[in-house]
Amino acid sequence: MEELLDTAVDAARRAGELLLERAAGPARGVSTKSSPTDLVSDADRDSESLVIELITANRPDDGILSEEGGGEKSRSGLRWVIDPLDGTVNFLYGIPAWAVSIAVEDGDGALAGAVFDPNQQDMWTALRDRGAWLNGEQIRVSSESDLSRALVGTGFSYNADARAAQSQVVPRLLPRVRDIRRSGSAALDLAALACGRLDGFYEALMEPWDRAAGELIIREAGGIVSPLEAPVGSSHGLVAAGPALHDQLRALVVG
Repeated sequence: MEELLDTAVDAARRAGELLLERAAGPARGVSTKSSPTDLVSDADRDSESLVIELITANRPDDGILSEEGGGEKSRSGLRWVIDPLDGTVNFLYGIPAWAVSIAVEDGDGALAGAVFDPNQQDMWTALRDRGAWLNGEQIRVSSESDLSRALVGTGFSYNADARAAQSQVVPRLLPRVRDIRRSGSAALDLAALACGRLDGFYEALMEPWDRAAGELIIREAGGIVSPLEAPVGSSHGLVAAGPALHDQLRALVVG
């Protein structure tokens, strides 16, 4: 497992270095995906190619599931779940809130995961049943138990119908919590929850690469993660928080 994590960390860090270089120059190859507001660029594609190349060089029999379409079937029972640039819109707008997220999973879920924030040089990591770390220091989720004092993160879909459904949750939640944050990078939000920078998080819908590494990091930091049904489509999201807050937050989000 340590070797798997080392591979994830190395790939995330090297992809982050590539993205920092690209962030300093003009955007190239920008196009849309699921909607006119859902963007992808050459930076996403090149980061993905680099990560897949590094992983397959070390683990040629493992499977790959990656956001921009890179993929291979597993011959080993392990699969890598990759978001090569989480927060593409932030990246293209020059907002320094984006990350690389890499997890490796077996039939029981994620074994190891890494989320790297190149702008802050923060690396979150986790190993199943071993714990979670930020830059090598073990981390724990917030112990907050009072919903009215909770800082809660969320995210919004680029699908208009899903956004309409998500907009119904905010008026219910906002009067009952300290405040709501939306960074534009689910991977960073999940990592922030794991080290106590947020008290709770919810979002639906989310793709596997949005949540694979971050969900493991939260669980290994002592948090609770439960699925949240998607307002449209089939990719469920999640509700996550510390044990003292999770059920309260979930009840409010689900309504």
